[in-house]
Amino acid sequence: RPQRVVPGDVVIVSGEIGLHGVAIMSVREGLEFGVDIESDCAALGGLVQSMLAVTPDLHVLRDPTRGGLAASLNEIAAASGTGVVIHEGRVPVPEAVANACAILGLDPLYVANEGKLVAFVPRQHAEAVLDAMRAHPLGRGAAVIGEAVEAHPGMVVARTGLGGTRVVDLPIGEQLPRIC
Repeated sequence: RPQRVVPGDVVIVSGEIGLHGVAIMSVREGLEFGVDIESDCAALGGLVQSMLAVTPDLHVLRDPTRGGLAASLNEIAAASGTGVVIHEGRVPVPEAVANACAILGLDPLYVANEGKLVAFVPRQHAEAVLDAMRAHPLGRGAAVIGEAVEAHPGMVVARTGLGGTRVVDLPIGEQLPRIC
């Protein structure tokens, strides 16, 4: 439950984001990006079991589908009353997705995912959970992307590559038509 998040929890994403949304959009709209982008749809039960084998103390697990990673993080921050800080450079975005989003004026943080999860994990378990995720085929690209903080409760911010900070708000409407 999102209410279990506490400041200091580590935010982990199970792999590269944005693949599903860009893949579906490219097929629907007949767009070609010069590379094949395939959906990452997958059942995550086995990955979750691997994580729970390390510790049952996982504070939140969420599927970042509608509204992408940004919406999931905002919903968790609001429900828990904590702030969330992510580091843009740590968020795994495949080059093809980043390029497609740049061409289309989209932010990969808001693109739908299937077959990915975001987890809030107590810091003392984070490395072991990350190792277990990376040992599973659906978590090989798992990465720590941020943490829950006391500052700015209910808000998500991203530290940029330039050293600045930007607010990652809930999307207004949908960047892409509903795909699921």
